[in-house]
Amino acid sequence: MPTRRDFLRGAGALGAVGVSKSFFPAWMPRLAFRQASQASRGDVLVAIFLRGGIDGLSVVVPYGDGAHYYDARPTQAVAEPGSGSNAALDLDGYFGFHPAFAPLIDIYQGGALGVVHATGSIDPSRSHFDAMQFMEYGTPGSKTTGTGWIGRHLQTASWQNDSPFRAVGMGAMSPASLRGATPLSLRSIADFHLRGREGELLRAQQSLMQLYSVSAPQDALQSQAGLVFETIDLLQALNAVTYQPTNGAVYPEDEEGFGMGLRQIAQLIKANVGLEVACLDLGGWDTHENQGTHDGYFQSQLSVLAQGLSAFYADMQDLMPGVTVVTMSEFGRRVAENGSAGTDHGHGNFMLVMGGGAQGGRVYADWPTLAPEALNDGDLAITTDYRDVLAEILTHRLNNPALDQIFPNFTPTARGIVTAR
Repeated sequence: MPTRRDFLRGAGALGAVGVSKSFFPAWMPRLAFRQASQASRGDVLVAIFLRGGIDGLSVVVPYGDGAHYYDARPTQAVAEPGSGSNAALDLDGYFGFHPAFAPLIDIYQGGALGVVHATGSIDPSRSHFDAMQFMEYGTPGSKTTGTGWIGRHLQTASWQNDSPFRAVGMGAMSPASLRGATPLSLRSIADFHLRGREGELLRAQQSLMQLYSVSAPQDALQSQAGLVFETIDLLQALNAVTYQPTNGAVYPEDEEGFGMGLRQIAQLIKANVGLEVACLDLGGWDTHENQGTHDGYFQSQLSVLAQGLSAFYADMQDLMPGVTVVTMSEFGRRVAENGSAGTDHGHGNFMLVMGGGAQGGRVYADWPTLAPEALNDGDLAITTDYRDVLAEILTHRLNNPALDQIFPNFTPTARGIVTAR
């Protein structure tokens, strides 16, 4: 157990707004705080990053492109609607969902889910690391930005929020998009509870409380310590094991914890603890070999994504008008499948926008087609910068017009994907 001197040294390195992650045992979430006032904050944003470069041409299928699509993918193409049990689910007469996206059809048709196609980051990099960094920084081509687009949103918002749950990254690490903010990195509320071993948690708290006074703080450090214990109390109250989703929502039980992550985000929103932004990843999309579009790995992973989003929508129900969910991936896959029944790194891709403010029930696409002359070096061309989508969400749903600071040197184009609050 660290000494008070250890704590002072760690906290001093961060100043009055941070708590050193080394101060806590490895199982405890990393906590950091901002003293701030509250005001109208807009929607809760749930940003989902599909890491690995998801094959958007198998998710939102351009069956209307005919031979340009089907000839390029003799084994991995998704059949056009009406062609059998594994056929695409028609969206608008040109595009269709992969059949694993069946749980989302009603949400789409109900107008709460919109699709953006031929979108992504304009930087041509096919490096996962570089492409993810550019996208999460919000500055394609620049590695020196140092802060993420969500972090800059929180920095430039006209209100402040003193909740330690203002920004939460669900997982082992905070995503780069949150850099510049003071996020709480939370792998699992259930893990915080030591999976039922509450006696261990109590002993740790008692040892920590011996280091400083929190009942009658005398300085900034002790006041900050009080905030630590307030957060611990909140986490104790938010017991993920006993949480019961509503409206028949059933989250997937996947190995990556995507379903559990969405379940806990729903729990935090319902608990009204000041959550503004939650980030969550679903990886495993780098499908160079044996992609399994129809009955293999890709299909299984896509089912997890669809079931998770559908369960979250059902669980939120009446709260969904104040929530916006957006998905993105660092790049798409090439139009032509490779010789290993997989797909290699490409360019253009898709995004989903779900929530009460979504102008859903349609596919937004300045579609370039998959004709050979329209491709970008063999890839789907990007005709909608992903920042156009995020800019609309920021201004219309999150009440932050400071786009020149969030996306420097970029002028967004209005797409009409979400309505204003």
